[in-house]
Amino acid sequence: MRTAIAAAGAAGLVALAATSASAAGSAAPARPALALVSPVTEVTLNADEEFGTDLNLSTYVVAGNAPIEVRATRADFNSPVVAKQYVKGKPVAMPKGLVTDFSGLGKFLHVTLTDAQGKTALDVDQSLCLNGDGSRTRPDAPATSPYPDYCNSNPFTTGAVWGLQTGWSASTYSYDQKPVKLAVGKYKAKITVNKAYRDLFKIPANQSTLTMNVNVVPGEDPCDPGHGVRGCLAAKGQKAQASKAQPLKANAARPTGKPSTPKGPKPDLISVPAWGMAIDKGEEGTPEAGREYLSFGATVWNAGPSPLVLDGFRRQGADLMDAFQYFYDDKGKEIGYQNTGTMEWDPREGHVHWHFTDFARYSLLNAKQSEVVRSQKEAFCLAATDMMDYTVKNANWHPMNTDLHTACGDHTSLSVREVLDVGSGDTYNQTKPGQSFDITDLPNGEYFVEVKANPEGKLIEGNTKNNTALRKVILGGVKGARTLTVPKVGVIDAP
Repeated sequence: MRTAIAAAGAAGLVALAATSASAAGSAAPARPALALVSPVTEVTLNADEEFGTDLNLSTYVVAGNAPIEVRATRADFNSPVVAKQYVKGKPVAMPKGLVTDFSGLGKFLHVTLTDAQGKTALDVDQSLCLNGDGSRTRPDAPATSPYPDYCNSNPFTTGAVWGLQTGWSASTYSYDQKPVKLAVGKYKAKITVNKAYRDLFKIPANQSTLTMNVNVVPGEDPCDPGHGVRGCLAAKGQKAQASKAQPLKANAARPTGKPSTPKGPKPDLISVPAWGMAIDKGEEGTPEAGREYLSFGATVWNAGPSPLVLDGFRRQGADLMDAFQYFYDDKGKEIGYQNTGTMEWDPREGHVHWHFTDFARYSLLNAKQSEVVRSQKEAFCLAATDMMDYTVKNANWHPMNTDLHTACGDHTSLSVREVLDVGSGDTYNQTKPGQSFDITDLPNGEYFVEVKANPEGKLIEGNTKNNTALRKVILGGVKGARTLTVPKVGVIDAP
């Protein structure tokens, strides 16, 4: 199959579909669990002097006569990641060492590039996200896929689900792959599924290796992460995939009847330790110039078993909305509501959308765990940005609001719906001085970054004992050149 696809280029996938069509209505032909394919024999990549080259070679894996499903879990932050393949709904242990984190199947592919003189220019392994960009490849494949749309890179994820539907493809290129350094020129590429996975999925040699020509040309790549866009590029004629998310609509009107908190499932907000921390300096020419800030990322996620659903309804003539939380029974039927505060319009650069007030609070505590600085970030637009644990009960593998566009509305909005679905987290990277801690006048020493979900108790949860997380940090150095040390949390080393 590999030879046919490589020789025929884009016609190869058409031939693959035609073969399947002829078998429709009869016994499915023998197929490996996974096959490595490409619709092209040549790709062109951009060599960006600053960021390097995205190694998107337009290769895909295609599932055979059954779906491929893998679930990875971590018992706690002190435990390693354990992965199991699910075959006909039953877990089967996978060989140790294949999965060590939540980025996908580790070292799935081996990529070698040789230059015009036959010298090896690149020799790397690549992980595979089974949830990568893809689609149906043959007419007898199911019309939809139950699996998530992406893999995860949050350091405090505890459970992930990766899957490839029967007859569906997944791109072997991950948006999280680091760019590589390649000189402008022509190369020969050899892409091979590594032996551990060839053995696991019983992939024959002629469906586990591809060769192609690679042209590296000068110029900035508009899809490079350094330019704010991820995931387009590479094969001739290939287009960037548009976002699948659609804006969520609030109920048509404010809820009526008496507010109530019925019995039944509730959301469970959990804070994880802060991460992505660094010392930043205020920009020259601003009031913050000359000051130093501790920036950080913070995640609050919903362990369920019910989604957190908030509607905001605008007050007449005001940049303020009244917020309502809705409750659902075990079958997903709405059975009650409570007024849970307000949503406010934030016109500042980098925001310009509606925020729910009092979703979380960030504080810097001293060694005695008394607050010394509070972040000015107090209001949030809720969005399911991170897969935190898709193995929990009622986890939604396809949350709709995965970016701010789908949840936060604009200045003319009369209402908005903001949702944090079960299994997903909402991560804020605190990159602006007003949303981080001013440490300019703090002495060196031990501190704690406190992340607290639902600080005023306005949201109704099933459990509030896990709303607070602390992360130790150690400040050193001298004023103007402060240093930061961030100890590990268990086995997780994510400063």
